[in-house]
Amino acid sequence: MITLTGKEKASYGAGAVAKDMVYSLVAGFLMYYYNTVLGISASFIGVLFMAARLFDAINDPVMGVIIDKTKSPIGKFRPWLLVGTATNAIVLYLMFSIPANLAGNSLLIYASVAYLAWGITYTMMDIPYWSMIPALTEPGRGRENLSVIARSAAGFGFALPVGLTMVLVPLLGGGSERAGFSRVALIVAVVFVIGILITTIQVKEKNPAAGKSPRVRDLFRALVKNDQALVVVVSIVVFNASLYLTNQLALYFFRFDIGNAALFGVFGTVGGAAQILAMLTIPLLRKKFSSKSILVGGILTTMTGYALLFVMGSLSITNMALLSVAAIIIFMGFGIATVLTTVFLANTVDYGEWKNGQRTESVIFSLQTFVVKLASAFSVLIAGVGLDLVGLDVDAAVQTDATLLGLRFLMVVVPMIGLAFAIIYFVRFYKLGDDQLTEITGELANRRES
Repeated sequence: MITLTGKEKASYGAGAVAKDMVYSLVAGFLMYYYNTVLGISASFIGVLFMAARLFDAINDPVMGVIIDKTKSPIGKFRPWLLVGTATNAIVLYLMFSIPANLAGNSLLIYASVAYLAWGITYTMMDIPYWSMIPALTEPGRGRENLSVIARSAAGFGFALPVGLTMVLVPLLGGGSERAGFSRVALIVAVVFVIGILITTIQVKEKNPAAGKSPRVRDLFRALVKNDQALVVVVSIVVFNASLYLTNQLALYFFRFDIGNAALFGVFGTVGGAAQILAMLTIPLLRKKFSSKSILVGGILTTMTGYALLFVMGSLSITNMALLSVAAIIIFMGFGIATVLTTVFLANTVDYGEWKNGQRTESVIFSLQTFVVKLASAFSVLIAGVGLDLVGLDVDAAVQTDATLLGLRFLMVVVPMIGLAFAIIYFVRFYKLGDDQLTEITGELANRRES
């Protein structure tokens, strides 16, 4: 029976806080920084982000294979945590510190190379971090509890830049958004390094891999054979893309529709707090409901919040208290679904070993890293092209009614469609119930003993 100390759990959570601060800054503000601060076309940004994700379709799984083949005195995960974190922190700062004298093609090349480098180095760190969950736990409550801790900590880390960035940027930049973003990125990079160092020093993998390490040429064949991993992956892409689309456009909504970009921080902070609280309720909910039922309930909750936001937008209601209520409902459901999709993906590692004879934590969790970035890229592509189509003018003080209506449609209706698809697809095709997982765990234990 594998057990973790409280110190190990807290140290693992510290890494989640730090690394999701980085992801939040990039996912929530890079498009805004490139578009409104640097003046790069929203459509170009959308195409750039999607092109980078197409590259990740090869890079991320191959990185997962490399990690699974790694052998070192401190294990196969922690060396890459250190290398990936150090390089990503540097790239993060450079990406938000583009020289003011760059313009035209030079600016586009710098922005493109910086973003591609950020994606590569983030992969080097993110895959081993999440791959540690099945290497630290066994299927069941222990794995679910660690996932709750990690995802709650990640939710807290994600909420910090959402709530503070648009407050700190003018303060640290002395009125210059360019300088302000650069200094915020530096702070986040330093916290990032410290948090991952805590995880690396205090947390050691406990559940040794069984079977042969995969070869690159066997990678995609193994993934196709793990049908349950692919079901979870598709669901994560659609679900996250739906919420990220709202995150991408919310800052535009508060700046151009509400007229106060700083209120975006209030919306995100309230929603982030609700997300964390919802994550913490999962152990209680699991006493009465299956994980699959809780996930369905979480997605339906998020859809209810979107419906409320749509009604408020249609009636031109901009009361912050009511907007906060919508944020709470949306992010509560998102928090529940985020934890459970991590648990489901970790369970497919055991399923894959049971079915195919290979335990490939890093390969499976390379899919999570890839699909989360893919979901973000889809959202930026839709948001970027959509903003140009609805005629948003970042230099105009007032937008047309048609533009604002199009903005609300992109931010609310499109995500609702995505969530509806995600819930129908997952319920139909995900088959790993609690009883089957118990049988798989027992059989794997017998195999390892023999």
